[in-house]
Amino acid sequence: MGSIIKVNEYKDFNNNAIMTSDGAGNVTVNASGLQNTPMMSAYMGANQTVSDATFTKIQYNTELYDTDSAYDYSTNYRFTVPSGKAGKYLIDASVYMLGNNNDEVRRAMGIYLNGSRVRKEEVASNYSTGQSSAGSLSITSILNLSAGDYIEIFGYLDVNSGTPSFSGASAAADRYSVLQIAKMIG
Repeated sequence: MGSIIKVNEYKDFNNNAIMTSDGAGNVTVNASGLQNTPMMSAYMGANQTVSDATFTKIQYNTELYDTDSAYDYSTNYRFTVPSGKAGKYLIDASVYMLGNNNDEVRRAMGIYLNGSRVRKEEVASNYSTGQSSAGSLSITSILNLSAGDYIEIFGYLDVNSGTPSFSGASAAADRYSVLQIAKMIG
């Protein structure tokens, strides 16, 4: 036999509401330590032509959501930690890279904190002209961030010839270039 405890509000010893319920199964978490916000998700809605063999900021220019308006998707393409929201953040990014002659030599991407690279992922190859070599690259990290810190994602594509680009798409099934950031609970 089990027991059921029915309450519509959990409070701490100082009478602050930790969680509340409306009685219909909808629970609101009030304690900031139990919320994993801010969080955001954005993707590339269009292709971005880039310079060959140069780290270039990836323009994730279409937002899916941004709980605290912390991501600038139109100018700086960066996530800035809001005041009072310091903590550990999960950062996950991917980008689909291609050279127009399919002759990629090296693909890389990096997570930048306040303008300096703190994590890098790289794939080296030596495809000759005409060989199919376009592909997706992803990077994930957990970083301890302070209020005002900002995160940017850069990509690098080295090709033997042609014009390299990062691929964007508007259809959900075709989105290979996505950025997601969320504050971790705790």
